[in-house]
Amino acid sequence: MAIRVMLVDDQVLLRTGFRMVLAAQPDMEVVAEAGDGVEALQVVRSTAVDVVLMDVRMPKLDGVEATRRICAEPEPPKVLILTTFDLDEYAFSGLKAGASGFMLKDVPPGELLAAIRSVHSGDAVVAPSTTRRLLDRFAPMLPTTGREPRHKELERLTEREREVMVLVAHGLSNGEIAARLVLSEATVKTHVGRILTKLGLRDRVQVVVLAYETGIVRAGGHG
Repeated sequence: MAIRVMLVDDQVLLRTGFRMVLAAQPDMEVVAEAGDGVEALQVVRSTAVDVVLMDVRMPKLDGVEATRRICAEPEPPKVLILTTFDLDEYAFSGLKAGASGFMLKDVPPGELLAAIRSVHSGDAVVAPSTTRRLLDRFAPMLPTTGREPRHKELERLTEREREVMVLVAHGLSNGEIAARLVLSEATVKTHVGRILTKLGLRDRVQVVVLAYETGIVRAGGHG
C-alpha cells in the first residue's frame, strides 16, 4: 500500500513542488495538505496519514506545537520537520516535540523520498551526528525540571543496554556498535529495541535527546 503523506506548509508553491515529486512515486500518495498547524491537526484527526512533512514557521500554530499535538494523538503519523537552516532551534524543538527527524527544505528530491520511506518504516532520518550538533548548541537551553524522573527511567536498563544507549547517542550505527562491543548486529538491534520499549521512546533521535537531558552524554563532550 502506498505511503500516505500530508504536506503542511503555508507556502502553496512549496507544497505544489513537494506534491509533484511525491506524485511521481509509485509507493507514495499525497492524501492531504494544510497551510498552518491548526488545520494540520484537524486534518490528521479525520484523514488516515502515515507521514507528515511539517514546516515550522507558520501562522496560527507553528510546526513545533502542531508536531507536539499530533504526536500526542492515538496512533499518530510520523512527523518530518522541514527547516530552512541546518542548526535551527526549531528543528531541535521539533525533535523534542516528537518528530522522527528533520530535513532541510532544499534537500535533493532523492534524499527527501528516502527520508519519507525511512520514517515510514520506523527509522529516524536525522543522522545522529547532526542531532548531536543540534544538541551541542541547544542543550544549555534544556529545562532542568523533570530530570530526576528521567534518571529513574534509566534504572530500568541493564548495564549492556546503557552501554549501547551511550554509543547510539554518540552517533554510531548498529553495525559500528556491534564491532565496538564485539556483538552481532542482530543483538545490537535487539538491545536498541529494548531501550526504546523500556524508556517509552519513539526512535533513535529520542534516545540521543534523552542521553543529553540526563547527562549520559554531555554537550560538547563525551559520555
